Amino acid sequence: MNLRTLIFVNNACYKAGRTIIPRGLFVHSTGANNPNLKRYVGPDDGLLGHNTYGNHWNRPMDRQVCVHAFIGRLADGSIATYQTLPWNMRGWHSGSGPKGNANDSYIGFEICEDGLTNASYFRAVFNEAVELCAYLCKMFNLDPLRDGVIIGHYEGYQRGIASNHADPRHWFVKFGESMDSFRAAVRRCMDTGVPMPPEPAPEPEAPAPIAPEPPAHEIHTVAKGDTLWRIAANKLGKGARYIEIMTLNALTSDAIRVGQKLKIPKV
Repeated sequence: MNLRTLIFVNNACYKAGRTIIPRGLFVHSTGANNPNLKRYVGPDDGLLGHNTYGNHWNRPMDRQVCVHAFIGRLADGSIATYQTLPWNMRGWHSGSGPKGNANDSYIGFEICEDGLTNASYFRAVFNEAVELCAYLCKMFNLDPLRDGVIIGHYEGYQRGIASNHADPRHWFVKFGESMDSFRAAVRRCMDTGVPMPPEPAPEPEAPAPIAPEPPAHEIHTVAKGDTLWRIAANKLGKGARYIEIMTLNALTSDAIRVGQKLKIPKV
């Protein structure tokens, strides 16, 4: 995990100064095609890059939004996590529902979306988010597989403690992931230090079969009336070539018997 810190001291959420006891982790994705951290995190620290519009969240805003961290791309293209609020500060990220408000007990973080088609970017930020959650679960003694400890925004809505959003499910499913597989990856990362198991090495290609070389001779079964001379004349075109048959078969005389197998040189 590439964890850095730039606290949003100019956001009204930070200035409100309310604290919580973290009971769980709340996973968001931004819902906008902009994977660059500088869109949300600022001012530029030399790694983020300059935000021309100055519309990052570390400023007075006309709406109550603030999360504890963002995951996305730095100016050099690498992936990083930026902590933007103290972990025990009450954020403004979940909204509320009929059964309560997740802001009161959850650490919330945003994963910066791209166009939702780049598998390598998705895998990089997914793994970064897994490592962040493993880090926070260890810090606050949380079990990622316990019900309600790590939830996506859509799950918060289903539980009645958040506003109606679909993130991050709409992105995860495009690459074969879910909040269940995410939670399992966090547990695995806590146990092994690795967010995802390595890709299995490709099976080596089987060598192309080698065609057997054709034999340098054929087999002749001696029939009644055969002689080496006659066989050589029929098979090799000249009776005098019977010496070749004797040599190939390691014969010490020209005597042969019915049923005997003889190697005959190829013509």
